[in-house]
Amino acid sequence: MPSPHHAVWLCRHGETPWTVLGRHTGRTDVPLTAQGQRQAEALGQRLACRPFSLVLTSPLARARTTCQLAGYESAAQGDVDLQEWDYGAYEGMTTREIRIEHPAWTIWTDGAPLGESPTEVGRRADRVLARLQAIDGDVALFAHDHLLRVLAARWLGLRPSAGALFALDTASLSVLGYEREQRVVHHWNEICHLPEA
Repeated sequence: MPSPHHAVWLCRHGETPWTVLGRHTGRTDVPLTAQGQRQAEALGQRLACRPFSLVLTSPLARARTTCQLAGYESAAQGDVDLQEWDYGAYEGMTTREIRIEHPAWTIWTDGAPLGESPTEVGRRADRVLARLQAIDGDVALFAHDHLLRVLAARWLGLRPSAGALFALDTASLSVLGYEREQRVVHHWNEICHLPEA
């Protein structure tokens, strides 16, 4: 993994029409709302052109646009492993709608029919973390709610389902790093930079 002096900065994309409605947005390429664009710009101001040795972004438009509006488009590389959870048959549905037929359902334990299981998303997160091993310096990742939560869990050596413990708001900033040799969460779900809704 990166040196104990380096950090992984997690940037969740800005608001979309589906995040406002609570719809599971996996592979559907939903754009940012006007508010989401303002959030992405504010995220860029918070980062203040901070230099990163590597910037990776999900190829989905909401993450790429957030990366662009935050000022990192020219440095960013796409990484398909940073795409959001594939919700399969539950794409576009809310948790409330899903629980009409499956009352105890949760993505963190059940996954999605015709989509991904927590273990499969964990494997993608592990590949992203493995890619960071050769990087000398801080890294920024522009991606999605559930994927970033799984990645944080895996950073800490937890099962992918432990991502359920790490809530993330749109356009939030989180930092993973080290305390001596121990992997830790330095900041989580920072949103003080965001404009009022």
